[in-house]
Amino acid sequence: MKTARTPIALALLTLLAGSAALAEAPAAMAPLGLADLFRVRVARDARISADGKAVAFLVQVPRTPGKGEDGPAWTELHVAERGKAPRPYVTGEVNVSRVSFSRDGSELFFVTKRKGDSTAALWSIRRDGGEARRRVALPADVEGYALSPKEDGVVALLAKEKKAEAVEAREKKGFDREVFEEEWRPAKVWVAQLDGDAPPRALDLPGSASDLRFAPTGDRLAVALAPTPSVDDGYMNRKVHVVTLDGKVVGRVENDGKLGSVAWSPDGTRLAMICAADRNDPSTAALGVVPATGGRPKDLLAGFDGHPAAFAWAGNDRLVVVAGRGVGTELLELPAAGGAPKRLPLAEGLVVDALDRAPDGTLAFVAERPDRPAEPFLLAAGSAKPEPLADLNPWLAQRRLGKQSVVRWKARDGVELEGILVEPVERAAGARVPLVLLVHGGPEAHVSNGWLTRYGEPGQLLAAKGIAAFWPNYRGSTGRGLAFSKTSQGDPAGKEFDDLVDAVDHLVASGLADPKKVGIAGGSYGGYAAGWGATFYSERFAAAVSFVGISDLTSKAGTTDIPVEDVDVHMLSMPWTRFEQSRERSPLSYVAKARTPLLLLHGTADPRVHPTQSLMLYRYLKLAGHPAVRLVRYPGEGHGNRRAASQLDAAVRILGWFEHYLLGAGGAPPAPEAADGTVLEVVEAAKE
Repeated sequence: MKTARTPIALALLTLLAGSAALAEAPAAMAPLGLADLFRVRVARDARISADGKAVAFLVQVPRTPGKGEDGPAWTELHVAERGKAPRPYVTGEVNVSRVSFSRDGSELFFVTKRKGDSTAALWSIRRDGGEARRRVALPADVEGYALSPKEDGVVALLAKEKKAEAVEAREKKGFDREVFEEEWRPAKVWVAQLDGDAPPRALDLPGSASDLRFAPTGDRLAVALAPTPSVDDGYMNRKVHVVTLDGKVVGRVENDGKLGSVAWSPDGTRLAMICAADRNDPSTAALGVVPATGGRPKDLLAGFDGHPAAFAWAGNDRLVVVAGRGVGTELLELPAAGGAPKRLPLAEGLVVDALDRAPDGTLAFVAERPDRPAEPFLLAAGSAKPEPLADLNPWLAQRRLGKQSVVRWKARDGVELEGILVEPVERAAGARVPLVLLVHGGPEAHVSNGWLTRYGEPGQLLAAKGIAAFWPNYRGSTGRGLAFSKTSQGDPAGKEFDDLVDAVDHLVASGLADPKKVGIAGGSYGGYAAGWGATFYSERFAAAVSFVGISDLTSKAGTTDIPVEDVDVHMLSMPWTRFEQSRERSPLSYVAKARTPLLLLHGTADPRVHPTQSLMLYRYLKLAGHPAVRLVRYPGEGHGNRRAASQLDAAVRILGWFEHYLLGAGGAPPAPEAADGTVLEVVEAAKE
């Protein structure tokens, strides 16, 4: 299952030789605290101007819990230029997305919804400053756009059609029934003029659009189309179509399975895309190139033991690619016709993502480090030293963090695996410490050696309490190529979760972990692992936290919004053909022997892993007389908590659970109101 965080770009080449430890901080510095979670500002996306001098980037700014209206983080627009302090362009209580420069670099375009607006629209602001102005509004929220490369003022946009008048009239009278998965409102491609009175027109294309790119010639669009707007079709059935501006399909790409970003070659003759290598590829292991007339993409990374994360054309015959490989990031140059990749130099210690390239070869990207959340960087052509463009969290220099390093171990069958360890901020020489495994979801994801502390995976907060945190990249993880990502298919809770126990044994044998004080936590598929650890492997874990986790594979298959993906890239068989295996690999089947204290967290509106998955495990454990199980539900939250208050509550309860069972007396769960008291304390601290 997908998690709110699935990072692809990872720490760099030097990590392959050993650890990426954090520098020792003075003992007088305070460790990271709960309130600090809501001070962390994170860069998202980075777009470079055509002259290579300016980089526009988005900054995710968390809300202060308990202050003002609750909700997800705000997203601001900032711009930085070489040698100058970054400038805020659109800031405050705003949500900006999809930033890009105009062709001549004089304007910045973005999508936002301002107070009083009925829908999110396309806006622009001058690069030299001034007031933003709304350029195109549609009947529904603008979900994406592409600017014409010609000086004709044409823009293509993505948005759903307006609801039919009869539907709006019915809903206003209180008839809000839903005919499940039949009354779709597909996303349309609209063509409009930035200036002028002509109304936008929708193209008549087959299916629902989710991405689009203008050809360099300005006469065609590359559009990703799925049969329906369903999440499942979005994952598994999107295909790239080349269409004219009047809606005629002139090319169809026969890409299989999952689809990532798409880009035209500068001469408009070819398309490149991050895509699945085949229908059963769990992720997007291929970098495909195909003629603009369509056909099947040629995979330029066939056999590569990593995964592409981002790319850009470097002329008509070459591409530059950021690829995750193991727990490292590599910058590659590839011939568009195929051939061996060339590794380009890149500074050590960064986790790179969100690549963009100017015509002169200057690169803009977002990068993070173990001690720094993501920030924007610029890499001049021919240089190996990226230039940081903004220090978004200067206060972090005053925090003492636990040492972070790469750990490798062998599974019981000899498979070599790796993960990221954060040690306690303070640890007596030779002393064994409590340990918590933080298991990523997917399982088609992997953990990078960058900034890892978030509300659901509070690694440095555990380290501040004296507890080690370990993120294992178990088999089936991405970052090691197509073949490795398929090694867990059809074997849920098999060798993939045995790898977790083998990781614990390795850390115990190393002298770090106390075998009697090991916890496990995770979200989505990681929550499945936590439930498995609390039941099947109960004798190995002293505490567990399952967040939006799976407990019963049979009912999960019938209640998820991704049933086709579940079959094609996870289980490889229809659910009714594997009832016995599903029973054997479900935590519900082992509640009678479960003794591990288990905290279950779940949003009531989760479409991916239905909230009944946590409810069933709670009910079964209660019926079995389990001594310590608790279920906390978050009204209106989906597959992961978006609102600041929900995130804070989850973080407090996760930390409190492990403190109680790995450091404290254990026994009965801590009083529910104890977490409420801590939440209020953090709220007051965050206001200061």
